[in-house]
Formats: sequence, C-alpha cells, structure tokens
Amino acid sequence: QVGGFAWENCGDKTDPVVVQSLSVAPDPISIPGSLRVSAAVNNGKTMAAPLKAVLLVEKALGDLWIQLPCIDQLGSCTYNDVCSILDELIPPGTTCPEPLLTYGIPCHCPFKAGSYSLPPSDFDLPDVELPSWMTNGNYRVRAVVSNGGEELACVKLAFSLHS
Repeated sequence: QVGGFAWENCGDKTDPVVVQSLSVAPDPISIPGSLRVSAAVNNGKTMAAPLKAVLLVEKALGDLWIQLPCIDQLGSCTYNDVCSILDELIPPGTTCPEPLLTYGIPCHCPFKAGSYSLPPSDFDLPDVELPSWMTNGNYRVRAVVSNGGEELACVKLAFSLHS
C-alpha cells in the first residue's frame, strides 16, 4: 500500500523543464479542503503552442495499479492543446489569479524560459462532484508535456485522496 505524497522527474537529462522541488500538504489531500503547495521549476526553453500533455492516471486496487480511463476530461487523458485550455479557464488579457500573479508565474502560453518558484501557498479545494471512480485511495500520475514530438517535461506524482 503506497501512501503519502511523492514526486519525481521522469524525463531524460535533456528535458528542458525540470521540477526542482514540490511539496503538498495535508497528506492525504481532503476534498473539500485547503491545499498548501510550494514548488520550484526550472524551464530551460520557451514553451509555446501547441503544447501537448499526456496523463496516465492509475489507482491502487490492493497490490494492483489500474489505469483510469479518460472520462469528461479527467483521468488518463491526452490534451492536444494545453494553451487553448488555459485560455478558456483564464481569458487572455485578464491577470493571472493569485498567488501566481504575486510571484510572477505565467498562466498563458508562451511560457518563457526561466526559473519559477511558488513559496508555500494555500489553495481552496471546492466540494466538487468527483466521478465515482475517483474515490478515496492511492493514486499515481505520470504527466508528459511535449511540443511537436519533442518531450519538454515528464513528472510522476503519487498521492492519497480522501473525501
């Protein structure tokens, strides 16, 4: 039984985007609840559209890891244009939400090369209606971001969820 939050970079050494630190509290994550996140990312290359993100989401079932399907844009999904999704969530021309604004972290493409860091910051997790398969338990996620077939970043996460 894998419990607790963990992360690692899974790309090769040539990936331009590298997560240097990432912490999440509390553990397990509560929905609804408050989530405290801190992170530092080094981006060695400006990332522009089209940015593709491929997620592999798995849930522990005893000793087995079961791949969760992509349902309503949640789960093991491929997002072919992350930039346009961001534009839908935060219309271009509007300021980035806090705490991104305060710390100069962009929320639209292109993402300029540079180092970005988020000190410990609190986010409210609303009481959203999660799909029935996203119940309490242990999860792991592998996210690969690419542009035109070139891998830019790969990160693996593990976490526990309880409602």
